[in-house]
Amino acid sequence: MEDILKLGSFVVVSYLGLGLMFVVHALILAATGVSPLRFFRKVWPVLTFAFTSRSSAASIPLNIEAQTRRLGVPQSIASFSASFGTTIGQNGCAGLYPAMLAVMVAPAVGIDTFDPLWIATLVAIVTLSSAGVAGVGGGATFAALIVLPAMGLPVELVALLISVEPLIDMGRTALNVNGSMTAGVVTSQLLKETDKDVLAGDEHAELSHT
Repeated sequence: MEDILKLGSFVVVSYLGLGLMFVVHALILAATGVSPLRFFRKVWPVLTFAFTSRSSAASIPLNIEAQTRRLGVPQSIASFSASFGTTIGQNGCAGLYPAMLAVMVAPAVGIDTFDPLWIATLVAIVTLSSAGVAGVGGGATFAALIVLPAMGLPVELVALLISVEPLIDMGRTALNVNGSMTAGVVTSQLLKETDKDVLAGDEHAELSHT
């Protein structure tokens, strides 16, 4: 029973971390003049599809369509951000998850997780290892298996968490896809190429891939 409670606690903590990253995305959007509430209302179908499918790659068509038809992002920027975000910009699977595991395991082997050099090394390795992680279900496990050995940490914890992996993976995938859409909107805003009428419109265009 104690082990089940520990796994449940990890799921809760993981979703708290994912929620924090959604807040970061919202702050970035607000800083570029986009209403976070309007953004999330418009992309909600994409996030729910990503959540249930657990596949960033499968969400690409819907991702692009939502950016162009609901957020006013040009086709070229939307296509680039959606595809690029599936392989490198995975905030949840290739960024947050392996970093969380590293911070959890490090104290058990006598590592000070507040050491600035250790933190900088972890950030660098997580960033490098994120390149090429498959945008499919379970991709975060492979990312963790790259990061932990590179940091000199045991990988046994990854096997222990396999049982709750699908529960966490749903939220991670939604975060991955949201990150790529945020990147597309922010890029479009900075380049002043956003169709303001589409972005500001309250009527949501139908998405053919839903």
